Amino acid sequence: MLPPGQKAPTKLRPGVVTGADYLALLDACRDGGYALPAVNVVGTNSINAVLEAAAKNKSDVIIQLSNGGARFFAGEGCPDAAAARVLGAVSAAQHVHTVAAAYGICVVLHTDHADRSLLPWVNAMIDHGEEHMKRTGKPLFSSHMIDLSAEPLDVNIEECAKVLKRMAPLGMSLEIELGVTGGEEDGIGHDVEESADNAHLYTQPEDVLKAWEVLAPIGHVTVAASFGNVHGVYAPGNVKLRPEILKGSQEAVSAKFGGGEKPMSLVFHGGSGSEKDKITEAVSYGVFKMNIDTDTQFAFAEPVGAYVQASPVAFTHQIDPSNGKPTKKLYDPRKWLRAGEKGIVKRLDEAFADLGSAGRTLAG
Repeated sequence: MLPPGQKAPTKLRPGVVTGADYLALLDACRDGGYALPAVNVVGTNSINAVLEAAAKNKSDVIIQLSNGGARFFAGEGCPDAAAARVLGAVSAAQHVHTVAAAYGICVVLHTDHADRSLLPWVNAMIDHGEEHMKRTGKPLFSSHMIDLSAEPLDVNIEECAKVLKRMAPLGMSLEIELGVTGGEEDGIGHDVEESADNAHLYTQPEDVLKAWEVLAPIGHVTVAASFGNVHGVYAPGNVKLRPEILKGSQEAVSAKFGGGEKPMSLVFHGGSGSEKDKITEAVSYGVFKMNIDTDTQFAFAEPVGAYVQASPVAFTHQIDPSNGKPTKKLYDPRKWLRAGEKGIVKRLDEAFADLGSAGRTLAG
């Protein structure tokens, strides 16, 4: 939420948003009752597809990297895995900064789940963010995420506070996780049973209050509050979403600390495959961001597979043995990679509609 007395601009400059512009975008989501899809990317193809989809739908969007996605961006052949995670994240961010404005929409740049072992990754990215701030007047990323939900609550809050104290002066936001999102996201996950009886899958309001009391005075925080959501796609009936838990957390924070009906900007992890009515309900309680990595991975892979199946000889022979003609125009990477990009765009068309963000970009 913007500081008291600071009015949100009606339009923002296209490109990556940070600081007050980022907060204005979150306020617009809350006040307008819509949310943005958050898409994990692994290379320029997936980044460009997300930007294309956002421009097509006239919606702002969230581009994010997991630690594995960042390493892949730098190249799996990079011998120093820890360095590759940092360099890949920086390289991807610079690519988005370079091209995003040309698509005429606003982009939130974010990093995904970082557990304790990945705190050095987050701190190294903040180092780069500080350097970027000196050169350009804005940080490299809009926000980072720390996921210490498997640790005791006090430890989770204490470690998040340390990182937030570094990020706040840059105008960056911190996403925290309270409660456990089941399943696995790029090596970070929790082995919990998808059951309505599993309390770990449902964030407790008292935990939210405790975290908010400590962290909100330090800097801006968004909350990935668990309401039965899990990473991945599961058979119908295996996942019991209870978005009303989000409403209860908002009411608890509002009653104790003020801030209106929806004082917190909430995050919906594991949005792939979720029931559309549950998505709509979650957004109505203040969710501004929904992660859909699993679906967008499949959306890229499916059309690539179909392309290969349609012209299999091109992927085994440079010369078609049946007619003696070259197959280069078929195996050209630009052809089948483009098929994957179009798949992501198609899936995001659906996401922008589900989240109500189509046609609502703040970019002027």
